[in-house]
Amino acid sequence: MDRFRMIFQYFQSNSESVMNGICGLLALASVKIYSCFDFSCPCLPRYNMAYGLGIMFIPPVTLFLCGLILNRQSLVMLEEWRRPQGCRKKDLAVMRYMCSSIMQRAMVAPVVWIIVTLLDGKCLICAFSGSVDPETFVGFANTSPLQVQQLLAKVPCKDDELMRNNTSRKAVTRYLRCWSQALGWSILLILIVAVFLARWLRPCFNQATLLQARHWSNYIDIEQKIFEETCCEHSRLFAHKCILHFFKSIREEIKMHSFNLPREEERAEGEEDLLRGIADQDQVNKLLKMWYYEKPPLDVS
Repeated sequence: MDRFRMIFQYFQSNSESVMNGICGLLALASVKIYSCFDFSCPCLPRYNMAYGLGIMFIPPVTLFLCGLILNRQSLVMLEEWRRPQGCRKKDLAVMRYMCSSIMQRAMVAPVVWIIVTLLDGKCLICAFSGSVDPETFVGFANTSPLQVQQLLAKVPCKDDELMRNNTSRKAVTRYLRCWSQALGWSILLILIVAVFLARWLRPCFNQATLLQARHWSNYIDIEQKIFEETCCEHSRLFAHKCILHFFKSIREEIKMHSFNLPREEERAEGEEDLLRGIADQDQVNKLLKMWYYEKPPLDVS
């Protein structure tokens, strides 16, 4: 259990390389999930579009939420946005930078899923097989409008008895797959061009402002981590002293059977120093309330 906790804490760190690695793993996971997914179109006029579009867009929403959950900065940004003003002003540029960074990383896996589904074509064929113009395909001639809709809905099901001998099934499938792949490649090209322009146009903007936003974004995350670690250390020492006080009558037995404690004088001096003079519950609550409502200014001079 401790090993899993250490791994989780490692992935919750502020390292950009780790977050980029998580985004890459989510993207690979989306491709693997889609390749292992058994896509079965219902081949019913009322349900084809709902099923096809649901498979195309519902998993990306799930992957997007997973990206937000795994990114530690998403919670840090919300806390920074919701906290009272206190003694430290809020920097909207920093929060915009954090939001942009979070969204960019969280969108990687959903975009990969959508592009893969479009390049594969099954979802779009299932969703829009009933929307094509039957007059374009000769195999649907001499049939009633109701039969045409039923036949078009069964285009994704090549093993269906009604479509086995229909000469236009393959034509409709090729037509929709071409549109799906063209849309997928177009989205991929647009994204690549957008990233390319963003990389090359970034030096044209104020680099000092971007550097400041990045620096203070990292500072807010690191400050939160150090505060949590300090609170954990204080809680451990506070609990240690409370337990020793409670079991004062059997201190010698605890020393012999549980763990070796340092000498009384050294332990008292070390714990008093680490407890910072905060020795009761009211003082701890007051300290946490001050940290939340009156964030100290960024000045150590």
